Amino acid sequence: MSTSTDDRPLSVPPLVLVAVALLIGGFAILPRVFKPQEGELVGKAAPDFTLKLVMNEAIAGGKPGLTLSDLRGQAVVLDFWASWCGPCQAEAPIINKVAQRYKDRGLVVVGVNTSDNEQKARAWAAQRGLSFPIVYDGNDATARAYGVENLPTLVVVSRTGNVIAVRTGMTDDAELEALVKQAL
Repeated sequence: MSTSTDDRPLSVPPLVLVAVALLIGGFAILPRVFKPQEGELVGKAAPDFTLKLVMNEAIAGGKPGLTLSDLRGQAVVLDFWASWCGPCQAEAPIINKVAQRYKDRGLVVVGVNTSDNEQKARAWAAQRGLSFPIVYDGNDATARAYGVENLPTLVVVSRTGNVIAVRTGMTDDAELEALVKQAL
């Protein structure tokens, strides 16, 4: 009588099982451990900045730069993005629609291009027809001041100049609109 190896139960070494368990656990836990702390700025005064305008200068009164403190009294959404960022590309039309929808109600959306090339930023924003002011954070100092580690990142600032929300990653229209209403 011959026995086939196909009839034997599959034996997995215990070390492989442990490795698989650790891998699965790592995928479940690591994103929570390394997730940026989005609440660190919430409730605090938004760090002031002055950055060079690279697009839609007329909206900012024709000045060559935009200073956040000059916008006090208006709700502000800071959209940190880069032309090479895929999620930023997907989120841009959402940001633009909300900017248009609320511009007459006291909302100012400012696109803060960071970790990028100024010419690419201008061309990218123009190609997509973005209607809000775009500033260039050439040395990433503003992104660092806001704790931006991943793009896109949205920072919502109240009329009084305090940060009321920070969102990293894609933000959908409904969530952004709710944040804007809270800021207004």
